[in-house]
Amino acid sequence: MTAGIFQNDSSQTGGVMRYFGPAELVAGLCHTDEQDPFPVWQDGHISPCFNQLVLGALPHAGMAIFSACYLGMARCSIFQTSPPFGWRLRLVSALLAALLFTADVIVVSLLQQADVYLDVFADGCAILAWLVHFSAITVLQRTAFRRTRGPPLLLLLVLLSVPNVVITLMIYCDSQEYLHLTQPLKVARFVLASARTVPLLVYLLAFAFPCISDAGYTLYINAVDGSPLISEITEPDTGEMVAEDGSSCVSRLFYLWLNPLFRRGQRGELDRPADLYHLPRKLRTNVVCRYFNQCWEACRRGVAVSDGQDQWPSPVSRNLLGGTWSSHHQEEPLELEGDVGLLRVLHKAFGLRFYILGVLKVLVNVLSFAGPLLLSSLVNFMEDEGAPVSTGAYCALGLFATSLLTSVLQNIFVFEVSKVALAARAALVSSIYSKALQVSGSSLASFTLGELVNLMTTDSDRVVNFFRSFHELWSMPFQFCITLYLLYLQVGVAFLGGLGVALLLLPFNRFLAIRILSNSKGMLRCKDDRVKLMTEILFGIRVIKFYNWEPHFTQKVTDSRKQELSHLKAIKYLDALCVYTWAALPVVISILTFVTYVLLGHQLTAAKVFTTLALVGMLVVPLNAFPWVLNGILEAKVSLDRIQRFFKLTNQDLQAYYALVSPEDSQTSVLLNQGTFSWQGPDSPKEGETERGAAKGSLLLHSLNLHITKGSLVVVVGKVGCGKSSLLAAVTGELSRLSGVVYVADREVGFGLAAQEPWIQHASVRDNILFGKAYDHTFYQAVIEACALSDDLNVLPKGDKTEVGENGVTLSGGQKARLALARAVYMDKDIYLLDDPLAAVDTDVAEHLMKKCITELLKGKTRILCTHRLEFVYKADLVVLMDNGTIVRTGTAAEILPLVEAVPKKQKNDHNMKEKDSAEQEEEDPGLPPDLCVDDDPDQSGAEQKQAGGLSWRVYQTYWAAVGGVLAASILMSLLLMQASRNVSDWWLSHWISELKNNGSSRTNGSTSAAFSSPHLLLFSPGGLMSFPSSSVQTFPSNMSSDVQFYLTVYTSIAVANTVFTALRAFLFAYGVVCAATFIHKRLLDRVLKATMTFFDTTPMGRVLNRFSSDVYNVDDKLPFILNILLATAFNLLGMLVIISYSLPWVLVPLLPLALFYYRTQRFYRHTSRELKRLYSLTLSPVYSHFSETLTGLGTIRASGSSARFVEENARRLEQNQRCLFLSNAATQWLDIRLQLIGVSVVTGLGVIAVVQHQYNSVDPGLVGLSLSYALSITMLLSGLISNFTETEMQLVSVERTEEYSTGLPIEPQQLNTQLPPAWPDQGWLEFRAVVLTYRDGLPNALDGVSMVVRPGEKVGIVGRTGSGKSTLFLALFRMVELNQGQILLDGLDISTVGLAQLRSSLAIIPQDPFLFSGTIRENLDPCGRNPDQQLLDVLDQCHLSSVVDRMGGLDAEVGERGKCFSVGQRQLLCLARALLTQAKLLCIDEATASVDQKTDKLLQQTIREKFHDKTVLTIAHRINTIMDCDRVLVMHAGKVAEFDTPAALCQTDQSIFHRLVGSRGE
Repeated sequence: MTAGIFQNDSSQTGGVMRYFGPAELVAGLCHTDEQDPFPVWQDGHISPCFNQLVLGALPHAGMAIFSACYLGMARCSIFQTSPPFGWRLRLVSALLAALLFTADVIVVSLLQQADVYLDVFADGCAILAWLVHFSAITVLQRTAFRRTRGPPLLLLLVLLSVPNVVITLMIYCDSQEYLHLTQPLKVARFVLASARTVPLLVYLLAFAFPCISDAGYTLYINAVDGSPLISEITEPDTGEMVAEDGSSCVSRLFYLWLNPLFRRGQRGELDRPADLYHLPRKLRTNVVCRYFNQCWEACRRGVAVSDGQDQWPSPVSRNLLGGTWSSHHQEEPLELEGDVGLLRVLHKAFGLRFYILGVLKVLVNVLSFAGPLLLSSLVNFMEDEGAPVSTGAYCALGLFATSLLTSVLQNIFVFEVSKVALAARAALVSSIYSKALQVSGSSLASFTLGELVNLMTTDSDRVVNFFRSFHELWSMPFQFCITLYLLYLQVGVAFLGGLGVALLLLPFNRFLAIRILSNSKGMLRCKDDRVKLMTEILFGIRVIKFYNWEPHFTQKVTDSRKQELSHLKAIKYLDALCVYTWAALPVVISILTFVTYVLLGHQLTAAKVFTTLALVGMLVVPLNAFPWVLNGILEAKVSLDRIQRFFKLTNQDLQAYYALVSPEDSQTSVLLNQGTFSWQGPDSPKEGETERGAAKGSLLLHSLNLHITKGSLVVVVGKVGCGKSSLLAAVTGELSRLSGVVYVADREVGFGLAAQEPWIQHASVRDNILFGKAYDHTFYQAVIEACALSDDLNVLPKGDKTEVGENGVTLSGGQKARLALARAVYMDKDIYLLDDPLAAVDTDVAEHLMKKCITELLKGKTRILCTHRLEFVYKADLVVLMDNGTIVRTGTAAEILPLVEAVPKKQKNDHNMKEKDSAEQEEEDPGLPPDLCVDDDPDQSGAEQKQAGGLSWRVYQTYWAAVGGVLAASILMSLLLMQASRNVSDWWLSHWISELKNNGSSRTNGSTSAAFSSPHLLLFSPGGLMSFPSSSVQTFPSNMSSDVQFYLTVYTSIAVANTVFTALRAFLFAYGVVCAATFIHKRLLDRVLKATMTFFDTTPMGRVLNRFSSDVYNVDDKLPFILNILLATAFNLLGMLVIISYSLPWVLVPLLPLALFYYRTQRFYRHTSRELKRLYSLTLSPVYSHFSETLTGLGTIRASGSSARFVEENARRLEQNQRCLFLSNAATQWLDIRLQLIGVSVVTGLGVIAVVQHQYNSVDPGLVGLSLSYALSITMLLSGLISNFTETEMQLVSVERTEEYSTGLPIEPQQLNTQLPPAWPDQGWLEFRAVVLTYRDGLPNALDGVSMVVRPGEKVGIVGRTGSGKSTLFLALFRMVELNQGQILLDGLDISTVGLAQLRSSLAIIPQDPFLFSGTIRENLDPCGRNPDQQLLDVLDQCHLSSVVDRMGGLDAEVGERGKCFSVGQRQLLCLARALLTQAKLLCIDEATASVDQKTDKLLQQTIREKFHDKTVLTIAHRINTIMDCDRVLVMHAGKVAEFDTPAALCQTDQSIFHRLVGSRGE
C-alpha cells in the first residue's frame, strides 16, 4: 500500500516549491535532488542517505532505547568476585566503539563535505547508543544475568548496526578518493570505519563465548577461611516466582519471563508442579471464583457488579503460595441456585475483556491482506525492468512491516484469549464442584456418577473452547468477503467459476460435519459403555477369575469395541473425504479461475497468477474451518445446557428440612414425629425411572416416630433391606422429607457418620482419620486403640503414614470399616450414626469395638447403631425394631429381642474373654493380606510414574507395526507424490508465465500497460475498475492460440493427478489408523484380563482404566488427527523449501542461520513444553479423582460439615493444574512469536534478494512470485511443524502406555490339561500337603506348612483370628496365588497340573465382597446363559430373594450400578444364589452372611445344608453359631493348622482355641 501512496506523492511534485515538507527536509539533510529526496539506490550501490538514516541512525536509536530499558534492573549485592571475562570484553568494546564514532565526528566537521549534517547526525546517534549500551552492560553484570550471556535482545541490537558498517566500507572502497593518500582526512575516515569492525567482532565473540567458569559459583569471604559464605544463585527458584506480573513490555512481548523456566526444563529439572511459576494474580483460582460468584449474585439480583477494586480482592496471602491454606477469610459458599442463565453470568464476568480482544482480531485480519497485495506490487516491479529501485525497496519494507505487525498482534490476541478461557475454566470447574456439594440427595439421583464427572471434564472443556472459536465465527466471513473483493480486482469475473465450486462444497462439508458429529456421538456412547463395562470388570476381577468368566467378559468388551470401531471407521473415512476436498479445493479453484480468465481472452501475468494463488490460499482456510467452528459452538451450546440443567437442581435446604422449634425438655437429641421420607424428591421426574436404577421399588420410610435423649445408645435392628440405613440418612438430611417433623439438637456441628459401605479417601491412614482436624496425639492414640487399629498399623509398611489406595483398595473389608469408624470418632461430634461397623469384623474385634469404642470412648454422646449382631443389643438404652420402612417397636433389649429371634443370653463370665493374641496382628483381606498392596518400594501404590525425557524409537516402531509396515510405507509414498504433484503444478504455472512473457512481448502493445501496472492503482483509482477488463480484451486474438491450449492441458492434467494422489493418501491413512486402533486395543484387553491377581492388587484401578479410556481414545481419535496434520505439514514444508531454493538460490544464505536458530529454538522449547504437558495431565487426574471421590463420600462429607474444606482442596488442586495449563499456553506463544520472526525474516529476505537481483536483471518474476507466495505461509508451517510434532509425541505417550501393559504385565499360566476326565472332580476329596505360600518375596508366609485332608461330602468350618490365613486357603485352592512349596490334591490330582480354566470352573465360591455387575438379575446369576429361567427362580426362592425380585420386576429387572438397588445383605444372598447354580462338588464360602440378619442366616444355613448335602463345603465364619453344626472345624493360627476336629471334641478340651472362642460367645 505504501507503494501506491508513494506514487501519489511523486505525482504531486508540481506543488513542491510552495512549502517546506518532509521531502525538502530529507533533501536538505542528505544533499540530494528534491525530485527524489530519498533514493535507495545510487551509482550501483545503496545510497549514503539510505545507509546513514535507515541502516545507521535508526538501529542506533533502537539500541539506545532498548538498552536503556535494562538500566533499572535490580542489582544483587552479594558478588565479591570480578565479573566473567566475556562481560568485561563487551564493556571494553562498547566504550571503544563510542570513542571511534566520536573521532569520526571530529574528522567530519574538519572535512566540511556537502552532507556533513547527515554524518554528524548519524554519528551522534551511534555515540549515544554505544554509551547507553555501555551503561546497560555495567548494570547487567551486577544482576542475575551475570552468569549468563545476558538478554539475547542485546545481541540483536548490535547485529542491526552491522549492515551500516559493511555498506559504508563498500561505498568507501568504490570511491577512489578515500584511498588516496593525498586526502589524509578522507583516508582517516576510511581507517576509522575499518577500525569500527574490530569492537563489533570482539563484542560478538564475547557474546558467543562468554567464558563463564563454574569455579566462580561459590563465594569465599577470605581465601584462608575457605568456607563458602553464600553460594551464588544462577536464577531464582522458579517455584517461587509469579508468572508475567511485573515484567517489562519487552519481556511480555517476547515472553522473556519464561526463559528461567525453559532453562530449568532444559536441565531436566521440571519434575513437580511445585517447580512452576505461580499464576498471575488476576488468574488465581480463588480470585477468579470470587469475582465469578459476585457476577452470579449480581445476575440473580439483576444489579451491576460494583466496578471497584473489590472485584479483584486483595492479593492472595503468602501462605497460599507455600501451599498452606488459611480458611479464615472463607466466606459462606455461594448458593449456586435459582434460575440464573449461566451464559449471562459468563458474559457478565468475561464479556467486556473478550470483546476488546475482538478489536485486535479485526486489525490482524485487515493486516493479513497486506501480504498478497504487496506481493503483487513486488512482482509487478520485477516484471517492469525500468522501474525505480525505490519502489521495490518500499515493497520489501512494507512486507517486513506488515508481516511483523501482524505476527505481534496475532500473538498477543491468542495469548489474551487463552487467558480469558483459563479464567472461565477455573470459574466453571469450581462452581460445578461447589454445586455438587450443595445439591440435595434426591435431585442428585437424576445424574449418574459418570454424568457428573463428565460435566466437569468434557462439558466444561467444551464451554471453554467456545471462547477460542467465538471470534472466528465473525472473522471468517469477514475475511472471506474481503478476499473475494480482492480476487475480483485481480481477475475480474473469472473468480466466480472457482467460487461456485467452493460454495457447492459448503453444503457438502456441512453434510460431512453432521455425519461426523453424529458418528462421534455414537462412538463416545459406545466408548462410555465399554469403559463402564471395563470399570465393572476391574471392580469384580476377583469374582470373574473365581468363576472363570474371562472369556465371556472378553467377548462382551469385544462386541462393545466392535460397535465403537464401526463408528470410528465411519468418522475416519468421512474425515478422509473432508481432508481430500480441502486439499483439492485450492487446486480446483485456481485451475477454474485461470482457465476462465484465459477463455475470457485475457493474458495471465506473473503478478496476477501469484496474487491470485495467495488469495485462493486465504479463501480456503475460512471455507474449511467454518463448519468446525460452527460445530464447536454448537457443542459448547449443548454442554452449556447440560451444566445449566445441573445448576438448576434444587439445593439441600437444611433450614427447611429440620424443625427450628426445640422440644420442651433440653435432653432431646433426635426427634422424629410422623416422618415420611423418600429417596426421591417431591419434584423428581416420574417417567423413565426404571433406568435410573434406584428409583423403581426403592424404599419409602413412613410414619416414623422416634425420640432419642442425649447421651443414649440406640440400637436399630431389623432384617435385610428394612430401611435401617435409610433411617440414618433421614437424620442427616440426605433424604427428602415428605411430611412430619425432624429435630436434631445442634445439627450445625454435624454428625459423626460411619457409613455401611465405608468411604475411604485416597490419602494416608492418618489423614483419613484426622479428616482435616488438627492432630492431637493423646486423643489420636485413644481412637486408634479403641478402634482396634494398632495391630494393623504395626503391620503396614509406614504405619499410619501408609497411603491407602482409591476407595481403600489396599485395605481389607474389616480394616476399612474400622478406619471409617476411627474417622467418625476422631471428629468428636455430639451425635454418632454408626451403620453396621461390626459386620465385617471378627467376633473378638467386634467385642473390642463395642466395649472400648462405642460404650467407653463415646460415652455421653448420642449413638445410633444399626447392626445384625444381636449379642450386643443388651447394652443398648433403647432398641428400635424396623421392618419394611417403618419403626415397628421401640423398647428395651428384653422387649425387642424375643421378636427378632431367640438368642442365647450373653453370660457375664468375663474370665474367659479371649485374650488378644499379640502374635497375631495381620488383618485379612477378602483373600490377601493388606500389605500386598504396599510394596517396600514406597512409590508402589503412590503416584503414577511420569515418563521422563523424549520418546524412545520403540514407540514409533510399535505404532508403525500396528498400522502394518507395507501400509505405512504406501501412505508415506502417496503423501510424497501428492506434495510433488502440487509443487510441480505451481512450477508449471510460473514456467508458463515466463514463456508467455518472452513470446508475448511482441504481441503486447502499449494499451495493456495500464492493466499490468500496480493493482494499487486499481484499488485506489476510481477509473481502474472499469478500464481494466476492456483494455486487455483487445490484446488477445479471438481464437485461443495452440500454445495456451498446450499449457492449460498440461496444467490441468498435473492438477488432476494431484487430486488422485490426495484421495489415495487420505483413504489409505484412514484405513491405516483404524487397523492400528483395532490391533492396539485387542492386545491390551487380552493381556490385562490374563494378568495375575497380584497385579490388580498392587495397581490402583484408575490407572488401569486410564489405559482403556483416555489412552485408547487418544490412539483411536486424537493421535491420527494430529499425525495426519504433522505429515502433511512436514511434506509441505519440504516442497516449499525445494521450490524456494530452486527459484532464488541466494535465499540459502540467510536460510542457514535461520535454520540453525529454528533448530535451537525448537529444542529449547520442546524439552519444557513436553514436561509442561506431562505435568498438566499429571495434575489433571487429581482434580477429577477428587471430584468423583467427593461424590462417593458426599453423605459423610456433608454429615460431618466439611464441605468448605473440600471446596478449598478442590481449588488447590485446580490451581496446580491451571498453573501447568497457563504456562503450557505461554510456552506455545513464546515459540510462536519466535517462529513468526523467522517467517518475517524469510519473507523480507526473499523480497530484498529479489529487489537486488532485479537490479542485476538476473531474475525470473514467475519464480520469485511463486517462492514469495509460498513464503507468506512459512510461519504457519514452521509453527505447525513444531506444535504438531510435540502434540504427536504427547499422543504417542498413549501408545507407549498401552504398550507397557500389552507387553509387560505378569500373566497367569494359560495351558490346559488335555488328559483331564470331563467329570473331574466327581467326589470332592481335598488334600493339602505341606503347603507354603507367600504373597510376595519379603513378606511372612501366609500359609506355613498346611497339611490336612477333607473327605468327600464333609462340611468343614474354618475359624481363626484375623490374618491367620483363612481366605488364603481359598486363594491357594483356586490358584489365584501360586504355591511356594507343597501341593494341593483334588480327587487325588495335583491342581497345579490342571489348566486354570478347568480348575476354576469345577469349583464354586461365595466371596466375601458381594459383587454384582450392572445389568439384569438374570445376567448376574448366570452371565453365560447356561441355565433355564425356572432354575434361576428356584434358586432365588431358596435364597429368600423371590419377594424382592418380584417387587423389582422379575429376572429382567436392573440391579443398578454395582447392584445399588439391593442392600448389602441382599447382594450377598444373590452371590449365594450364583454358587447354588454351579453344580460343583466343592463349595467355598467366605463370610457369606456377614451382613445378613440372624433369621435369614438360619434359613440360609439350612438351604446350604439341603442343597449341598453330598458336596464338600468349606465355610469361613465370623459367627461361631454358623459353624457349630459342621462335621469338623479347622482352626487356623499364623498360617498353620492349629486344630482340626469335630466341634464337640474341640469343646471338650479346655486348652483349645476353639473352646475359648465358643466360651467368649457363651455358647
